Amino acid sequence: MLILLPPSEGKADAGTGRRWAPDRLSLPELNPARERVLDALVALSAGPDEETARAALGLSEGQRGELRRNARLREAATAPAERLYTGVLYEALDLASLPAAAQRAARRSILISSGLWGVVRLTDRIPPYRCPIGARLPDVGALSTYWRRELTPAMDGAAGRGPVLDLRSGAYAATWTPRGELAERTVTVRVLHEREVDGVPVRSVVSHFNKATKGRLVRDLLVAGARPRTAAELVGTLRELKHNVLEQSTAAGRVRQVDLVVTDL
Repeated sequence: MLILLPPSEGKADAGTGRRWAPDRLSLPELNPARERVLDALVALSAGPDEETARAALGLSEGQRGELRRNARLREAATAPAERLYTGVLYEALDLASLPAAAQRAARRSILISSGLWGVVRLTDRIPPYRCPIGARLPDVGALSTYWRRELTPAMDGAAGRGPVLDLRSGAYAATWTPRGELAERTVTVRVLHEREVDGVPVRSVVSHFNKATKGRLVRDLLVAGARPRTAAELVGTLRELKHNVLEQSTAAGRVRQVDLVVTDL
């Protein structure tokens, strides 16, 4: 099983070890593409036009320190991605507290999307950075379009033969779309909050709690030692783990979507 996660805007303040080494990252076939984005990001962040750089990266005036950090990325200390990302999803997943077997499974199965790196595994050492997928960089262009061109061969290979659980947010999901037979092995999850209004159940999409719910879902799968062989088995496993899953009908060759209904936020 392959589990695809979004990155988090929240990151550890500083790395704890050696400098970034591109030849040590997973999916090394992506390294030339990573280098181009890194060069463009460093040049933009270190350039004289701070206002343009902040606008390109969606930074406020109070976040200008992110530019200084980006400018020093090649010399910055690194940390494993599993300790670098600290947002809501990763707090709920709480990798550090998983049993050893579940941690090993997480390191085998999880890939994290990134505007800078394309994708990374939990064990990949990277420095703290600021590079949202919505950014447009000089000589690279829109990152979502750039990575859509670069990721497909690598991701098609990384998907293997088992099911794919795609929990990426929309902008990151656009960087790689499973096709054909691979799409039929892919399950995406939409989190809905159910509440009662005038005696009638009403469901709505949630945002902040969407991330926490997805983190708990992945944690449940890892702790249970789940090893589904198909998308249908993956959906069945989620139900066995007491998640309220409603499966949406899809045409052949299309990604399977499920709604995860929660009542207690």
